[in-house]
Amino acid sequence: MQEVERSAPTVEEALEAALAELGVSEQEADVEILQEPRSGFLGIAGQQATVRVRLRASKAAEGGDVDEQAEVAAEFLEGLLEAIGIVGEVDINQVEDSTYVEIWADDDPDALGLLIGKRGSTLESIQDLVRIAVHRVTGERCSVLVDVEDYRKRRRAQILERAREAARRVQKSGRQEALEPMGAYERKMVHDAVSEIGGLQTASEGDEPERRVVIRRGS
Repeated sequence: MQEVERSAPTVEEALEAALAELGVSEQEADVEILQEPRSGFLGIAGQQATVRVRLRASKAAEGGDVDEQAEVAAEFLEGLLEAIGIVGEVDINQVEDSTYVEIWADDDPDALGLLIGKRGSTLESIQDLVRIAVHRVTGERCSVLVDVEDYRKRRRAQILERAREAARRVQKSGRQEALEPMGAYERKMVHDAVSEIGGLQTASEGDEPERRVVIRRGS
């Protein structure tokens, strides 16, 4: 399978479902938003978001595009820091298969809390702003990730550990288990981690911001 289309109440949920079916990360796919979600009159006959996700023929071909996106993101973040009065630095780094645009706020605890937010909520809002800025300049869907003082990388390690531990418990007991609420990016990490174990299945359940991954034995 090289291409899928999926619909959901939000673009991120539709993207999450499509990536999970293809078994790839967002950095390994081309994403086309076919339909933005729309509310119908009095909540009736609304339209869900629809995305088309294609496997990239060659990951090597994406290097130049990601480099350009990273430069756009870095420039945007430097302007953001200046606008909100935080002294810090912005760096671009490649970690495994992902390109990170990193903010280092000179070890100011107040600044770090402001930029990260509860459970990374502010960081995800900054990521959304970067997505808009990158798309506006390049016309492409943003593939770079924003991080603050390695918060996202540490959080990734924690989530993968919890997901694998929960998966092993479900595998042993047969009882399904729900993880803590997460954003779409983190839920995708859980889907990928559990799929590597085998004999299990995952599903995202609930409404944002309380949407979470449920792990259960495969049928």
